[in-house]
Amino acid sequence: MGKIIGIDLGTTNSLVSVWENGAGTLIPNGFGEYLTPSIVSFDADGTVYVGKVAKERQVTCPKDTVSVFKRFMGTSKTYCLAGKEYKPEELSALILQKLKEDAERYLQEKVEEAVISVPAYFNDLARNATKNAGKLAGLKVDRIINEPSAAALAYQNQSRAEDATILVFDFGGGTLDVSLVDCFDNVVEILAVGGDNRLGGSDFDQMIADAFLRENALDMQQLSEKQQAIVLEKAMLAKQELTDCEQITMHAILNEKRYEMKLDGGKLIEISAPLLSRMSIPIKRVLSDAQISMDAVSAVVLVGGSCKMPVVRKYVEHLLGRKDISVVNPDHMIAIGVGVYAGIKERREDIKDMMLTDICPFSLGVAVHNEAQPKRSLMDVLIERNTALPASREVTLYTVNDNQSGIKIRVFQGEELYVDDNLMLGSFEMSVPPKPKGKESLRLRYTYDINGILVVDATVVSTGLRRQVVIRNEQIRMTEQELDKKLEELKKLKIHPREKEENQILVERAARLYAETTGGMREDVERRARYFAYLLETQDEYRINRFRRQLKAFLDYTELFLVQVGEPDESVDDFREWYLSEAGSREEMEDRKAEEDSYEYWKNGYYTS
Repeated sequence: MGKIIGIDLGTTNSLVSVWENGAGTLIPNGFGEYLTPSIVSFDADGTVYVGKVAKERQVTCPKDTVSVFKRFMGTSKTYCLAGKEYKPEELSALILQKLKEDAERYLQEKVEEAVISVPAYFNDLARNATKNAGKLAGLKVDRIINEPSAAALAYQNQSRAEDATILVFDFGGGTLDVSLVDCFDNVVEILAVGGDNRLGGSDFDQMIADAFLRENALDMQQLSEKQQAIVLEKAMLAKQELTDCEQITMHAILNEKRYEMKLDGGKLIEISAPLLSRMSIPIKRVLSDAQISMDAVSAVVLVGGSCKMPVVRKYVEHLLGRKDISVVNPDHMIAIGVGVYAGIKERREDIKDMMLTDICPFSLGVAVHNEAQPKRSLMDVLIERNTALPASREVTLYTVNDNQSGIKIRVFQGEELYVDDNLMLGSFEMSVPPKPKGKESLRLRYTYDINGILVVDATVVSTGLRRQVVIRNEQIRMTEQELDKKLEELKKLKIHPREKEENQILVERAARLYAETTGGMREDVERRARYFAYLLETQDEYRINRFRRQLKAFLDYTELFLVQVGEPDESVDDFREWYLSEAGSREEMEDRKAEEDSYEYWKNGYYTS
């Protein structure tokens, strides 16, 4: 049996892990980092960039770069990128494909199977879309695991918690999940889940950006797409800076004019109050569903990158009325937990006795006749939300009209009284003998397993006619034929070669900084980027490698200069002295000076490209 990998397919960042040396172990990407941005970008020639390089292109190529598409998994939404239409699962497949390649490079073997985490509040369509994304990426995905369940598994594995009830607050870039988990012996049992699939760290970015525009009397609609991307990026950086600083100044250069806004924790609370208030809803719902008070909760664990925000941590402390809140590896916890589950699925000796039970996040029901309002069918629930899986429930349905010759079964997912307010998963019809109303009936059984597969069995009582249906929503779901076709299309995409990523990231980063600067600094960014492009054309690896280090240091300095000084037209004549002073040994100093001399020589016209 080959290795099974665990994948945290996140809204903002994605990670891959494996069970190794008795623990869930994170796998680094080509840059030696664990976080791979969940961003995809396309060139007009069909070349696709995934991850860190794509992130750099958000400012320079906003029309053909996309992120936060995970929020729309399982919907009919499409994205037009470089003249072609893509569904969220196709874009997710490109992220999964990259993670698969990283894992294969790390493990030195082919990977064919993965366990993928999803928000607990993902509905049936979103879960199925995630499985489709796995297939498009060349992965077998038998098991989907809820993100907070994975976090609880990682926490239990690391802390060896026994007989503990844990509240897991999972706040990522695009979704919020809350789970109540019971740990005893070698069992991790999910008691209740709740969440908000439209609430995450990216919403704070947007709130900060909106406040910045209001304060500076700017209209987002009057800005170009590149300028809008710059404002959103600066908002995200401001949010991140507030993690370590009491107060920061957010600034952006638009149309060669500097705009700024002071921001501290108090102001962030004020502008993001609607988001904070939404956080309380799933927490209260989970405690209510499990019929447990906060006093009975042993530990509160915060996971997800957005939990690093002090404002979020303090709000949760205030909401729950307790200070003993753990924030443990918020970026990595879910991925580590999925790696643990991969070990369980592999039946590894050191973890095979561990058991994770999961629950149904949404109620599953059938449409029934509403005598008071015949045009508005009611929801008759067979499997309640937070029912332990696997689960099987049965109900008896009766005809409502005289001489009725058939009963239409309409399957829904959701919590609303009227079926039209819930998500329809599928439908089919059963023939029954025509008799007076109420004299014919059928038994309807729902069976829902831990992998999110719903099987519906219908049996006509009088005739014994039986039909079994695995529910599929053909309006949104991709058929096997569509999946095979999309798989062939994705294979034709020109994935940018991994070995060139370290060069491409600097090219795109320089392009972004060129868009964000003006004056002498912008000219220097442009010249150095052109010189690097010239070196890439020579295919001289020795010279490329030498100047790549030089260019990275220059771009690092430029970004630091922009943050600390904030004036894009400031002179950078002191860069050469600064850079050379950073050299360590005499040999390093001579190498850097020689490379800087080569650049100056080229800049002054002695070299041509």
